[in-house]
Amino acid sequence: KIKRETNDRLREKFINKTVPQAELIGLKVPDSNLKVSGTDSFGEPTYEHSDIDWEEFWQVVNGNGPCNQQRLEHHIKAHEEGAWVRECASAFLNNSNSLKG
Repeated sequence: KIKRETNDRLREKFINKTVPQAELIGLKVPDSNLKVSGTDSFGEPTYEHSDIDWEEFWQVVNGNGPCNQQRLEHHIKAHEEGAWVRECASAFLNNSNSLKG
């Protein structure tokens, strides 16, 4: 697949779409430099924003983000609570195989 737009352009489009949605539901985007810089061809606002903090980005990607512990705990809990489903599926498969036998 040929990439038609640059990462910067895709980021701009993402920000221009998501900031109004976030504001609509009462969220504040954590960027002190975020401000309306104009409008696009459809009259929708376009935004000026801070540069990406790549060090913070890679910290999050590598599992050192602010919600990483919470995410891991949720994943472990969901896995543990789903054990009965895996056990039932295994028992069903074993029972089906023994009937074919």
